[in-house]
Formats: sequence, structure tokens, C-alpha cells
Amino acid sequence: MTVKAFDPAAHGLAMRNAGFWLDKTIDEFLVEAIRRAPDKAALVAYRSDRAEPTRMSYRELGDKVALAAGALRGLGVGRGDVVAVQVPNWWEFVVTSLACGRIGAVVNPLMPIFRERELEFMLEFAEAKVFVVPAMFRGFDHAAMAESLKRRLPSLQQILVVDGQGDNAFDRMLLQGSARVEAPAAAEAQGLDPAGLAVMMFTSGTTGSPKGVMHSCNTLLACNKALSGRFGLDTDDVLLACSPVGHMTGYAAVMVLGVYLGSTVVLQDVWEGKRGVAIMAAEGVTYTAASSPFLADICNAVAEGGPRPTRLRSFLCGGAQIPPVLIERAATELDLKVCSLWGMTESLSSTLTEPSRAADKSSSTDGRALDGVGIKVVDFDGKELPSGETGRLMVRGAQMSLGYYKRPDIPTYDAEGWFDTGDLAYMDSEGYIRINGRTKDVLIRGGENVPVVEIEALLYKHPAVMLAAIVGYPDERLGERACAFVELRPGASLDLAGVQAYMEACKVAKQYWPERVEVLAAVPRTPAGKIQKFRLRELLKEPAQSA
Repeated sequence: MTVKAFDPAAHGLAMRNAGFWLDKTIDEFLVEAIRRAPDKAALVAYRSDRAEPTRMSYRELGDKVALAAGALRGLGVGRGDVVAVQVPNWWEFVVTSLACGRIGAVVNPLMPIFRERELEFMLEFAEAKVFVVPAMFRGFDHAAMAESLKRRLPSLQQILVVDGQGDNAFDRMLLQGSARVEAPAAAEAQGLDPAGLAVMMFTSGTTGSPKGVMHSCNTLLACNKALSGRFGLDTDDVLLACSPVGHMTGYAAVMVLGVYLGSTVVLQDVWEGKRGVAIMAAEGVTYTAASSPFLADICNAVAEGGPRPTRLRSFLCGGAQIPPVLIERAATELDLKVCSLWGMTESLSSTLTEPSRAADKSSSTDGRALDGVGIKVVDFDGKELPSGETGRLMVRGAQMSLGYYKRPDIPTYDAEGWFDTGDLAYMDSEGYIRINGRTKDVLIRGGENVPVVEIEALLYKHPAVMLAAIVGYPDERLGERACAFVELRPGASLDLAGVQAYMEACKVAKQYWPERVEVLAAVPRTPAGKIQKFRLRELLKEPAQSA
């Protein structure tokens, strides 16, 4: 029997016919913003090591992009070549990314916290031709690290150093030449394909080696169109990028969204709540996207006397479930609507609670499908489940990635375009979903499923616990038993007896109790803050420390 394969051409045609794919490049939206309001502020870049921000109009941004594009082309960067950018939320990141788009190069954003171990794999795998780094950031010498990597990576031809003083200084290499690449009237004039590879971003690596997820201008702009539609954003909005632009939240849901709208993007390189609210108030920020700890910091900073950001009306919050008390605080103290979101590198922003339902849906769900996105919940045999029943979360639509870079062997989509997210979820009667586990988190003890997410949620409420994760370990009699990994609050202590006494007090069925406890100084996490359970499972192969 022949199994029908996914047809990318048919998918693209369907997305175009439905109006989700715009068949325009991000550069075309930059050109339109310059034409419409050349003197409008495009970027306001705040750095922790400088008192005043750098302000740049759309005209000035366009000039720098033209120069950088010409210089990159002069360095031998052509269509399809990878330019890796490990720059924090500085204007140089934005200029480099947009310059790559203008000449058809592929930008590979990298988180500033990556070090040689991660970077050597990523740069070698991507065959990056140019690597852009800061000279120093948060006390670390990125330039020295980059030079060390260059000696080991034959494909890496050029290091560019922001704030550098040598011949490879960013300004000297990209912005002081005479060669320019001006924007064509349309993508076709440059031979660019809005459906082709534009951005390659590595997954966080919660289950093993990172994979390079590929996105096009069409998929990124489909996300922007859907987000701006649900939030009601337009060119008059001011967007704050406080999440790293080396991650899809900061990159797609703020930076590219700002260019799409022709609005002002404010950059903050090192998050600190008190400075964050001062920036929001001073710049009139109306929208931002980040995880719930950022929101808690904003509420606390204002409560402690910081200026209230009176224009801030929308907060896109993803990465984990949002504590209800935090949503209530934001509403009462800031008059701010917090909208829950679910997404991933492969599918970008996929479900979102609209502002009008934030009060009753953001704490209990992770939103409903955005325009152009399909969502369903199925059992392990692929049968669609009714509302309220937990199963595998599947997603498809206009925002889906092009697949994994240099990994055509990894199955991505079924014949109908559905992607298995690896998340477990249920859907309510209105189409809102709630993530309640990972497929790989299923723990079966003695033939019975352990509700991993519920037990983790209880552990988070323990006064000694700062972070908690439950993973299974093999057992000859029961198949699996549960181990609780915990990161404790300063000065706190906790052992297995304490955890089990707490479970008993919470009236949890005894078969769900953790039967091993490991206290870690730091639970392993990805740069985006997600717990790496595969690493916890590796630790379980070692002798127990506190069982």
C-alpha cells in the first residue's frame, strides 16, 4: 500500500488562495514603511551599559540596511548562504537580519548565552559563512570565543564584532563602505522567493540535539498578520522587544512584527523590571511578548513605585501556564490584558487568547487557533478526540516551518499537513486548548498513567520548591516509577519523606507519589527556560543521591 506524502506545492497554493500567504518579503514591508513615514522612529535601542538609547528613523534604518547588504555581498555572501547572529537586543541585530533578507541570505539567530559547546555544533551544521558577535556582553568575551571557533570551522570565513576595535569591527566592515544594495520594487526584481528559506533557528533542545527549523517570509508574515489581527495592532503601536531576538518570541512576535506594521520597535538588551517599566512609560509602549516572569517583574516594579506604563494594553504571554493571580494583578494594577499563547519554533504563534476573553480564558487555557492555523487533539491511533479529553496536539497551516535544515530524513507532516507537536492537550467546547503534558512525559506506573503535570503543579506550590519536574525511571515490577527533580528556594530543604508527606496532605493518590527525589542546584534548562527532561533522564541512570 502506497502512503500519500505531504505536497508542499499544494499546501502553498492553498495558503495563497486563502490569503494567508502574502507572497512578499519582509524587505518589501520595510520599503513600504520608509515610503510611508521616513522620519518615523523605527528603532529605539536601550543598552544596559549606556545611559541613553540609540534612536533610528525608518530612513536611517533603510540606509544602514542598504550598506550592510552591499558589504555582505562584498564578503561573498550570496543567496542561501547562512549568516549567524549572536547579538543581543541591539540595533545591529536588526540591521544584519534585514540586510540578509535583502540579498537572499539566510539569517541564523543565536541566543547570547550559547557558548562554544553549543555554537560549534550549530555553526558547523549550518555551515555559517559569517558570524556576528558582540565584543563583550554581560562580562563575557564573545569576540575571543568566535575567533577560537573560526579556527576549527572551515566554512566560517568571517567574524564581525559589534563594538569591535579591529579590522573586523561591525561598523567598519558593514557600514563604512560605498557598495549598497537598494531595495527593488518587488521581490521578483531581486529574484527572491518569499516561500524560500529566510530564517533558520535551532530548536531549544529539550529532547536532544538541536534541530535547525526553517522558515520563509511567507510563514513569518502569516504569523504577523494573524497576531496583529487578533490584537488589533497597527502602525501607531509601539512594540517592546525584551525577550531575546535570538528566540522566536522576540524575533517573530516583536521584531519582524514591527517591520510588518511599520511601527516603532523598542529594544531592551538586559531585562530588569524597574528599568523595563521606565522604558515602557517613557516610550509609550503598547505591546510586548514575553514569559510570565517578565510580567511578574513588571507588576512588582510598578507596585514598588516604578512609573506605570499607561499605554501598555496587550501582553502576549507564552512558554508556560500563567498563574491566575498574575493575570488578576495585571488587570487591576496595570489595566493590562494578558493573552495566553501556545506556539513552538516549528509552528510560531499558533493559539492565542484574544484580549476580550483574557480575563476568563488566559488562566485556564492556552488560547484558540489563530487565523490560518488548524488545531486538533487525537488519541495515539490518530482518532480525533471530543472536547475535554486529553490527547496528542496536532497543528497545521500557514505558519508551519519548511522542515528541518539538512534533515529530510525526519518525518515532519502527514499527507494532510498535520504536525505532531509532541504536546498533550485537551480542547474545550469553544475551541480553546490547554497544554497538560508532553508525549514523552507520559509515565505509566503499574499500568496506570501518572498525571505528571498535575503532580508538578502541586510541587510548585510547596513553599520550599522553586522549580520541579517529574520523570519516569525503569522498574522491573511496575514498569516505571516517578522521580521528582526539584530546585529549592534559598535556605530551604526537602527530601523524599517531605515530598510524600506533602502529597498525603494534598490527598493525592499514593500511586502518583514520587518515589525518588533529586535536589539539584539548577535544573537543566534550555536558553528559553524550558526544562530539559532528556538530561534529567540521563541523571537517573546514575546512583540515587537522595531517595
